[in-house]
Amino acid sequence: MNYIKILIGSFLILGFAVNVTAQDLAKGKKIYETRCLVCHQADGGGVPNMNAPLDGSSNVVGNDLARLVRIIKGGYSEKIALDGMYYSNAMTANPDFKDADIANVLSYIRTSWSNKATVVTEAQVIAAKNKK
Repeated sequence: MNYIKILIGSFLILGFAVNVTAQDLAKGKKIYETRCLVCHQADGGGVPNMNAPLDGSSNVVGNDLARLVRIIKGGYSEKIALDGMYYSNAMTANPDFKDADIANVLSYIRTSWSNKATVVTEAQVIAAKNKK
């Protein structure tokens, strides 16, 4: 009987997590539209030789969340080679972003367009910030 209670509880928690994720993705989309879209474009395609694309980018869908968190929080001003192309426009830092903001916008970017990566939790952002 306890097994059934645990199973039902797990489904309820999972259902709640799915709802929260949908809400967080909507928040991430809003952040993207107000802070990222100008440079990375509505389709995530970026601007050739200036602003790196987010759609289909190996960095975006990869496993190095700490790097993504550092770039979003602190910006990036060096020329970057990405998937065989070079991009030279500096990315503005976002020091005002809370951990939840970073998780939401990364989740939106990693699951939008052709990207099929996992969502990012606030706990993962915190862990990434503490990673050296």
